[in-house]
Amino acid sequence: MPDFRCSIASLVDDEPMAGTAPTDAEMLLVESPGPWGRDAVSDNRLPEAVREHLGSVEMKVLLLRRPDGSAGPGTHVFHARATEAGFDVRATVLDRPEDLLRLDLAEMAAYDGPLWLVCTNGKRDRCCAEVGRPIAGRLAETWPEATWETTHLGGHRFSGTLLGLPSGITLGRLDTDTAVEACTAVGRGEVPLPWTRGRAGRPALDQARELHVLAGGDPADELVAVAGPPRRQSCGDDKVKGTTRFEVRETEPVGG
Repeated sequence: MPDFRCSIASLVDDEPMAGTAPTDAEMLLVESPGPWGRDAVSDNRLPEAVREHLGSVEMKVLLLRRPDGSAGPGTHVFHARATEAGFDVRATVLDRPEDLLRLDLAEMAAYDGPLWLVCTNGKRDRCCAEVGRPIAGRLAETWPEATWETTHLGGHRFSGTLLGLPSGITLGRLDTDTAVEACTAVGRGEVPLPWTRGRAGRPALDQARELHVLAGGDPADELVAVAGPPRRQSCGDDKVKGTTRFEVRETEPVGG
């Protein structure tokens, strides 16, 4: 199936997005201009010692680059840690990428602005490149400093997809117009339900529960994970994998 596009197949099948945001509670974001390989953390143009360091840290690592291909001055680094409200984000600009080896995360300065991280790694999945790159370029027109292309967020089949910080709101099935609308809403503190996959940094069930309530569901409802149909989840390989969706558990009527 050379023309298979996982994002189109997922949309046609009306696959639910709720509960599919990254669950990682801590992330390190490192500027790395230029091309990325399928395993971007090990296949990039950063110095070898930096690549080895990033491969050894005990947190999710995302690489960043500007949509217009520009770089610097310096190497931008962000550290994001999940909190009750979203993420605490810290930032610094290093003189050289090698300075990352000696970076003390605790000494990084608080970062108060938004970050829009658009998944665009075409070597991992072509939907991310084909759909994500135009979105990143469009967002950069409005938020030039806040917008970055990024590596694997997970959920290629929901392209275009992005992670918004500090909220943690993860969006999917975006295009160039809806991306601006959705990010504007997130910037106002809203959760744009038609495009929201969940709030990153939380377990999948908690993500789905929040969206259920925001959509008007009863907070007392019990949500459970159920097996969805197996499906091909990526353009990058033809493996068929199981899926999960979240549904309200039906309660037995009193008396049987």
